[in-house]
Amino acid sequence: MSTIASSSSLMTNDYANDNITTVKFLIHYQQQATVIYLPHNLTLESFYNHLCSICHLTVTDPPSFTVKWLDEALDAITMSSQRELNTAIRLYTKNGDKELHIHVFPSRPEQAGLLCPGEDPLIYRRGARRWKKLYLINGHRYQAKRFSTTAACTVCNDRLWGLGRQGYKCLDCRVLVHKRCVKLLRIVCGITPIASSPYHPKIMDSNGRHASGSSITNGQQSMSNKKPNENQQQNGTIDKIGRHRPSGASVMNARDPMTKQKMSNICEPGPLKRAQGLADLGHSPMDDPHGTNSNYIDVGGDMHGSSSGSPTISLQDFELLKVIGRGSYAKVFLAEYRPRHSRNNPNNNQPPRLYAMKVIKKSIVNDDEDIDWIQCEKNVFEKATNHPFLVGLHSCFQTPSRLFFVIEFVTGGDLMYHMQRQRKLPESSARFYAAEITVALHFLHEHGVIYRDLKLDNVLLDADGHIKLTDYGMCKEGLDFKRDERTSTFCGTPNYLAPEMLRNHDYNFSVDWWALGVLMFEMMAGRSPFEIVGSAENPDLNTEDRLFQVILEQPIRIPRSLTVKAKNVLEGFLNKDPRSRLGCRYDPILGCQAGFQDICLHPFFYPAIDWQRLESRQIVPPYKPILTEDKDLSHFDPQFTNEDVVLTPEDDEVLARIQQSEFEGFEYVNPLIMTVEGNV
Repeated sequence: MSTIASSSSLMTNDYANDNITTVKFLIHYQQQATVIYLPHNLTLESFYNHLCSICHLTVTDPPSFTVKWLDEALDAITMSSQRELNTAIRLYTKNGDKELHIHVFPSRPEQAGLLCPGEDPLIYRRGARRWKKLYLINGHRYQAKRFSTTAACTVCNDRLWGLGRQGYKCLDCRVLVHKRCVKLLRIVCGITPIASSPYHPKIMDSNGRHASGSSITNGQQSMSNKKPNENQQQNGTIDKIGRHRPSGASVMNARDPMTKQKMSNICEPGPLKRAQGLADLGHSPMDDPHGTNSNYIDVGGDMHGSSSGSPTISLQDFELLKVIGRGSYAKVFLAEYRPRHSRNNPNNNQPPRLYAMKVIKKSIVNDDEDIDWIQCEKNVFEKATNHPFLVGLHSCFQTPSRLFFVIEFVTGGDLMYHMQRQRKLPESSARFYAAEITVALHFLHEHGVIYRDLKLDNVLLDADGHIKLTDYGMCKEGLDFKRDERTSTFCGTPNYLAPEMLRNHDYNFSVDWWALGVLMFEMMAGRSPFEIVGSAENPDLNTEDRLFQVILEQPIRIPRSLTVKAKNVLEGFLNKDPRSRLGCRYDPILGCQAGFQDICLHPFFYPAIDWQRLESRQIVPPYKPILTEDKDLSHFDPQFTNEDVVLTPEDDEVLARIQQSEFEGFEYVNPLIMTVEGNV
């Protein structure tokens, strides 16, 4: 992978003057994307000089490299004249784009109109490739990082610590700085020693550079992070609801568009076996003279101490019973919680508790984006605990090879499973489920979270028939909707993506209300609202691009069998303009509460739904799953439950490459749940 060189002579303090006179360029070259701020009146010659410095290319006349920019339709247009550069900047300003995307190739095409050697048109699609992102500011090559408690900001001397991307680290001079302080840093990379600050004594790092004392304390390794990011998936048949249709897979911006497909791998069923394949954990199963606990795994030595001082929980506190879900990035088990300290206590009359255990290999969590995805999901799980319609968190722990989320076990299966058997639901049933989903989404929105992955697969039914939303891997947290804060990440499930996301616009919670409209349409009509006529006869029509075109351009055709109220609510949620969409009314004082009130008072819901009784779970659900026992898995797909209960061993070389410091502080025990269980 090519490295990017910085040039202090070229990189001026443009970032400090980031206003209407500057343009934010995102330069894509090979595997890296570099952010740089340049003036509006930039000349082509100066622009080429910046590109050559960033990409390690040679300035020639004519240029030996090719430069292309992406317009609003994501079409790649060659930039070879001052007029073309001016046009790109003008459209960037007119459209209010966040950044101007530039792709650089080290050679020229053989003929005009042909692709450059090594150019793949797919890289221009959002999410087709993940780029290592750097920020060139005042000559520094910064990378966003999450730091340990020993790191301090060079400017304010406060610690760089916490969740999310808390600061920047220069890859050359190792200076560490808060994002909020980066504009205040006047030290030019490689020119002014960091030791000039009275807070940082002069210390030389291993490369002979000046470095702040805090930046090299204890040989610290910077912690990385991630935002739910996001991969793309080919859209399959969408006129029927089916569990294994590719359109049911979530999409994230990732190197491989398929890397984080959820619950879609088809595995050969096999007989249930006791847990095995745990040699990578470094321990054998616990001694059990009665032979009844052969599924308990002793991994106490692998457990990192919780930084919060909470009760220690590890894998040996659980018995893995069944596989209830799997994807290419995670496996979900049904697990029985039997704490070690009470297992042989004759006075312990507490029955074992059932939980779902989500297991993620550390080897796939290999960069900043993945770390932040894990951390965000953990944070939302914590927020969701004890909410009536959200799956909450029991605890988190880790071993050298894996991360473990212990979450609520919801026994009734998901709506996809039930829709496959009923095809469509009465309006009264759809109203009930949609109302409970609305309460759950509004709770997340009030806490600054966009869900972004609402679909039938992620709506579970509990033993009483109430819904529970699960899977927070796509969530975006930390937004203040009263300040109309927005995000722009392209993610979700293709069939549920909102038009504003497909148009590359910044968005807020509006995308969740669009997805709710799609889900309600599926429940009441028994099919997707985005049918592609003739797709069965012509597979070429059955593509993701064609699906996106239908979402953006074709009107929604409401079945005539639906009532006027149902028709109106679907048209409200499926309004392609988020400013007019039901639930999206913005109020600077009420924030997202204004849109929630509009939903509650819509004739489809009011007065049929008593929202106070609904939130307290006092309304009887239209359907109660039939369960013979607590461990009844009849509502789960046998594709998963017939799998072997196995944790595949990790190779020693793979384990050696894992940076364990990246996962410090992952452990967590929910104090509310543990109090109920009598362990606090």
